[in-house]
Amino acid sequence: MQLRFVGCGDAFGSGGRFNTCFHVSGRDANFLIDCGASSLPALKRLEIERDAIDLILITHFHGDHFAGLPFFLIEAQFARRTRPLTIAGPQGIEARLREVMEALFEHSTKRKRGFDLSVVELAPEQSQSFGAVTVTPYPVVHGESGGPFLGYRVEAEGRILAYSADTEWTETLIPLAHGADLFIAEAYMYEKVVKNHLSLKTLEQHLPEIGAKRLVLTHMSDDVLSRLDDIPHLAAEDGMVLVF
Repeated sequence: MQLRFVGCGDAFGSGGRFNTCFHVSGRDANFLIDCGASSLPALKRLEIERDAIDLILITHFHGDHFAGLPFFLIEAQFARRTRPLTIAGPQGIEARLREVMEALFEHSTKRKRGFDLSVVELAPEQSQSFGAVTVTPYPVVHGESGGPFLGYRVEAEGRILAYSADTEWTETLIPLAHGADLFIAEAYMYEKVVKNHLSLKTLEQHLPEIGAKRLVLTHMSDDVLSRLDDIPHLAAEDGMVLVF
């Protein structure tokens, strides 16, 4: 299994990073986790074949995680995609997708597509399988607007990938990432505790009980990026590839 960080930035593009979008591929699995506003040009920059992607998992409805979907879908339509695509995410995703499609490309939801599109709601702590990929969502804490908010534990091809999504510390991160082969965790701040986001120092306090085999930090603000030389953990960069 291979993970490529298409984008690992925060909402403000700190450090010049693209919005959140992770590409995971293996023998049978080929999917994205989140699709922020800048994801389509970032995917093209890395020459990732969009037609081969079967599944897009969305954690919540903020633009830096969700607003790339209209561009992805419009391009697929113009490129004459025929491969079926599934988009899965929190409760209300079908209505939210329709709203953002119409806001960015008026009447786009009324046009017939050349491929089957399935939009699936995921319920917290209820596993669902999509071909070779099994997803278990966990509720996380990221404010009121833009939710519901989900982090994901993903099993595919004998490997477990966990992603905290955007969240302040919550106990659900323990079962979400416990023993995972790779845990992608938000580290928005270094030490300061801010509402709805996770600081590195808070995360470090809980790493022993999480017990993930490998950790990589993402969604870092300038506060964290300015200290990377002193941080002992792997920090994501756009385009970085990890095999797990």
